[in-house]
Amino acid sequence: MVGSLYVVSTPIGNLDDMTVRALHTLKSVGLVAAEDTRRTGLLLRHFGIVTPTTSLHAHNETEKVPALLQKLSDGLDIALVSDAGTPLVADPGQRLIAGAIGKGIRVVPIPGASAVLAALAASGVPADEFVFAGFAPSRSTDRIRWLHTLEMESRAVIFFEAPHRISKTLAALGDILGDRPIIIARELTKLHEEILHTTAREASTLELNERGEFTVVLAPYKRPVAESEHIDDSVLSSYFYQLTNSGGLSRRQAVTATAREFGLSPNDVYDRLERQKT
Repeated sequence: MVGSLYVVSTPIGNLDDMTVRALHTLKSVGLVAAEDTRRTGLLLRHFGIVTPTTSLHAHNETEKVPALLQKLSDGLDIALVSDAGTPLVADPGQRLIAGAIGKGIRVVPIPGASAVLAALAASGVPADEFVFAGFAPSRSTDRIRWLHTLEMESRAVIFFEAPHRISKTLAALGDILGDRPIIIARELTKLHEEILHTTAREASTLELNERGEFTVVLAPYKRPVAESEHIDDSVLSSYFYQLTNSGGLSRRQAVTATAREFGLSPNDVYDRLERQKT
């Protein structure tokens, strides 16, 4: 019997977020592949789990994957965990999962805590679609160029930032996004959790506690009202019905795609489609 690879989400700060299914999985597998065995060891000991661990991180993934795939092929069940949250979300493990899939090995996701979804859930911005952009680049010029690529994004954008760079990133956001609403989440699920709802311009002047992990949410880009007024409703309607009639999209999918194309909110698109019926 070939083993299974379990991709197990772990808490991002509050240990009460550990799921019953994750605990059962970590107890029942034969090996836990961890980004940091010391950190994962503390988690396992807290829950009385004695499953052996092995390291799997960005610096050894290439050399470790073949041996782990062989263990799976030999029938050993393995759990993959990151330091916190859901593996692969800005964490290593992709090569192992892709290798397992390539060999026909069953990959089982065990969902749980995610800083991305936690921040989005508390943001109050439209969340039908969103973009996770990973970590902001560390170099200043690269970071500013990267932020400019997000400037016109019509979906919510979520990214991570290191505490020692957060002030510089927010300063750049103030220059680029102006009065665009943003949400700054620090130490999500932990004792000193903070969630700030502000604008990019205001955020650049805040005195933040530059400690802990930061998750930033950018509200979707909206075309200025003056520009929106010049959009021909008939052109928008034609684009929408082309997506539904020929493109095979559902009404909701077509509304979302049309909103993105014209830089409008989905509600604006609905209103314009209704106006075309009268």
